[in-house]
Amino acid sequence: MAEIDNLLASREMILVAGSGGVGKTTIAAALGIAAAERQKSRVLVMTVDPAKRLATALGLEEFGNTPVRIDASEFAEAGVKVRGEVWVAMLDTKAGWDELITRHAPDAATRDAVLANPLYENITRRFVHSHEYLVMEQLHDLHATGAFDLVIVDTPPSRNALSILDAPNRMIEFFGSRLLRWLTVPYRSRLFTVASKPFYQVADRILGSRFLQDIADFFVLFQAMESGFVRRAKEVEGLLVDPRTAFVVVTTLETAPSYEARFLARALIDRGMSIGAMIANRVLPDELAGTEAADSAAVLLEQSDGPLATDVADALDAPRKQVSAVLHQIASRFDDVALVAARESDRRAELGDLAPLLVTVPWLPGDIHDLAGLGELAGHLRAGG
Repeated sequence: MAEIDNLLASREMILVAGSGGVGKTTIAAALGIAAAERQKSRVLVMTVDPAKRLATALGLEEFGNTPVRIDASEFAEAGVKVRGEVWVAMLDTKAGWDELITRHAPDAATRDAVLANPLYENITRRFVHSHEYLVMEQLHDLHATGAFDLVIVDTPPSRNALSILDAPNRMIEFFGSRLLRWLTVPYRSRLFTVASKPFYQVADRILGSRFLQDIADFFVLFQAMESGFVRRAKEVEGLLVDPRTAFVVVTTLETAPSYEARFLARALIDRGMSIGAMIANRVLPDELAGTEAADSAAVLLEQSDGPLATDVADALDAPRKQVSAVLHQIASRFDDVALVAARESDRRAELGDLAPLLVTVPWLPGDIHDLAGLGELAGHLRAGG
């Protein structure tokens, strides 16, 4: 069994993180398929990325908050043999907040009052990091129900991924913040209510009737749910450092993404979280940095306008002049490619020091947009450890 298989079999939750544009979403989907190929288990791949790229990678038109299973016949048609089940979901912020209020409200009256508040939808939609907190809530629910043997989460680009990890603690801090006390103090202090009445009247004239009153009403109701929110936030924090949870950091070996990957890995380590693997995507072969490849390029350059060009042109049924020009360009620019391959080798070593497993995935022809392509990528993940 490949090392990546061991990781997927030994954990209950995998959070896939990395900077934008490195193939993170596609890697997350391929990891889900790799797990289902090797295990008779229920695997959920969940995205928190509103761009909905995961749907495209899985060949689906759209999906939402409720997990949807990819039919076994779809895998069979794509030539991918799976032993387990693959489910997919994407976080729906509005539905998530409604579920959250329903769960934490102390009674039906409070629940209905919050959901009916005129500013409820606007405030929760604009609430700082509300999306990130809902992600962690949903992860907690999925883990607690035991409905899936493995949950793989495609997180937003890396600095935003850290905001997801910090979301539970920010919610705890919010309930003890000066802002919440200021918003709700009119209901707790008769003196303040009398003193602040002129301010509220002026604010209402400027901002609209009952604007501040509606905000205060909402947060008074919100504060009534403090114990539930704080308790769950602490449980989520515990889940992130649980040995059954691991992070997989995805990167390419270009300068900026690899730097971001190292930053993210160190931040995870500082938070006491487990890094299961680093995945280097779109990697050039090691052989390109060797002397044999350089010697071959030199020979190719010498023969780019000789019999070799004629043979290649005949084999491709292409004009000899153009073939000769292409061969000359490839051979003359090979040193640049070899230099990139050598630099990638150094960066792989740096990344390997930060995780117990380093997986390399080669450049693949074209974009991956269906199950067949994801199945091929899953094979590379298994072979690249």
